[in-house]
Order: sequence, then C-alpha cells, then structure tokens
Amino acid sequence: MRILLDTHILLWALSNDAKLPEKARELIANEENEIYYSVISLLEVEIKHLAHPDIMPVSAEEISGYCEQSGYKQITIKENHVFTMKELKRGKNTPPHKDPFDRMLICQADVEKMVFITHVL
Repeated sequence: MRILLDTHILLWALSNDAKLPEKARELIANEENEIYYSVISLLEVEIKHLAHPDIMPVSAEEISGYCEQSGYKQITIKENHVFTMKELKRGKNTPPHKDPFDRMLICQADVEKMVFITHVL
C-alpha cells in the first residue's frame, strides 16, 4: 500500500510521539507499505518554524533529512494535484476545513492513488 502522511502524523512518526495513533503506527511500520511525505508538509513546517521556532523547533531541511533516514519517499507538487482541488467535496455533515495544506495533501493522495493518514483514520 502507498501511504501519504499528513504533516502532524509525519512529525509524530519521526519523533515516535505517543500522540501517533496505534493504527497509524502499525501501517507505517509495515514493511510492505511505501511511506510518503509531501513537499507540502515541508512547506508547512518551514512556515511554522520561521514564524514560531519555539512551537516548531525543527526546520523543513531537518525534517527532510529525518524522512530520508527513515526511508520515507518524497512526493512533489504536480499541476494535476492543484487542479484536483476544485473537485474536493465536503460531506453533508462534515464541518468546514479550510487548511490549504491539508486540502493539497488530500488532492495529492487522491491523484496518486495513495491512502492518506491523518489523525482521523
């Protein structure tokens, strides 16, 4: 299975944080799965790191290095990922979610036929 990690899941996995849900931990640890992180996550980390280094103490460059050490694969941004955003639909009882980073990650996972892991599995 090809899995794309949401930014906070990526950070929790890299730091072995107790907040990482057990199901996500199992999927990530399964050697049959290919684990991906997005350049979008690096962008999100760097923006937060520059704005609030006390809250986000690691840079995108550091995260990229940790991902490489962990064997995670990188996915870049493609035009069709961006174009897919117009097709995102929200379920009838789903609250609005306006985070552009998450929306882009969802589009990438959809276009690339990946399972997207976020805190809600």
